[in-house]
Amino acid sequence: MAKKFKIKKGDQVMIIAGDDKGKTGEVLRVLPKKDAVIVAGCKTVRKAVKPSEENKEGGFITKEMPIHISNVKKVEG
Repeated sequence: MAKKFKIKKGDQVMIIAGDDKGKTGEVLRVLPKKDAVIVAGCKTVRKAVKPSEENKEGGFITKEMPIHISNVKKVEG
């Protein structure tokens, strides 16, 4: 049976634990298998990328990493 969460894509949430504690953002994705969510602008990392067809020069990209669902709470309004 699929897991059900009270948080879904598009909700405004606030980070309640970790390095980004106190930040708010919109949920971009919910990952039910990992019990995690990806929040816009929170828990960002710089990742090295090799040159490819899409990215000719390679270099670094900034992307959001998953945050465990227990570390976020829904914000009303």
